[in-house]
Amino acid sequence: MKKSPLTNIILKCFGAIPREPRRALFIGAFCLFYYLSARQRFITIHNLTCAFPEKSISEVKKIARGAYKTMGITAADFFEIPSLTKENIGDLVEVEGLEYYTKAMEKNRGILLLGAHFSNWELTAAAISLVLQPAVITYRPLDSPILDSLVLWVRSCTGNVLIDKERAMRKMLRSLAHNEIVATMIDQNMAWQEGVFVDFFGRPVCTTTGLALLALHTYAPVVPGYILRLENGKYRMVIKEEIAVIRTGDRDADILINTQNFTRFIEDTVREYPDQWFWIHQRWKTKPWQVAKKRVEQGAADK
Repeated sequence: MKKSPLTNIILKCFGAIPREPRRALFIGAFCLFYYLSARQRFITIHNLTCAFPEKSISEVKKIARGAYKTMGITAADFFEIPSLTKENIGDLVEVEGLEYYTKAMEKNRGILLLGAHFSNWELTAAAISLVLQPAVITYRPLDSPILDSLVLWVRSCTGNVLIDKERAMRKMLRSLAHNEIVATMIDQNMAWQEGVFVDFFGRPVCTTTGLALLALHTYAPVVPGYILRLENGKYRMVIKEEIAVIRTGDRDADILINTQNFTRFIEDTVREYPDQWFWIHQRWKTKPWQVAKKRVEQGAADK
């Protein structure tokens, strides 16, 4: 992908700042945002309070501030990605569980890499490309053309192929047929007609069915992975064992149970490292009652 002049300027300006001062700058900006944006702070604290009812409000606020710090570090380290190569990626990212990737690749059906907006998900994409192999990654275009151009170039600069999620299916199927990686994140809220409701931290969340459908149709192994920020400031990319896909012959039931199993992996990871997930997102925005309401409205309109 061609880099625009403005993208080049932004990357050079922030890339010229050494990593630690850049991190301090972005952490400060996101901490300020935490205190100044009451609405986003409320969403974060509300999400955490519902997810961890056993925790005190002081514990919840500590996790919330940690989550904003994580976003600051993620934004700062975004400008490290263009300088990463196969030779130097090990200076920033160590890898755990490489054998699970190798085992899955031996099936010759491609890999469906299950991810989430956890820790530095932008760096995860770069590490996948440089440590494993370039992947096909779906995305939703950003509202800002400037940010969209910047993010697209950085995400693809290490070799990954970015495709709009609205036109992704054919490319994903072709990539899996060629034993390639298709990376997906399934931890964002979906409109009621685009997903199914599964349990996430004890509450129903509308979740995309895309991953389950692909897994059931292609028999590609679903391999979960994430990147974890370590105390020394570096990262560990963790690849886990393939999640078995349930096939009962009942399509709707299989989509539901597999989507639940994939979501449970994300919940288990977030519970272990709660300050490294994207709590600012309205993950529980779509409600089950909206489905019934829309169906009643549609039924009335059809009469």
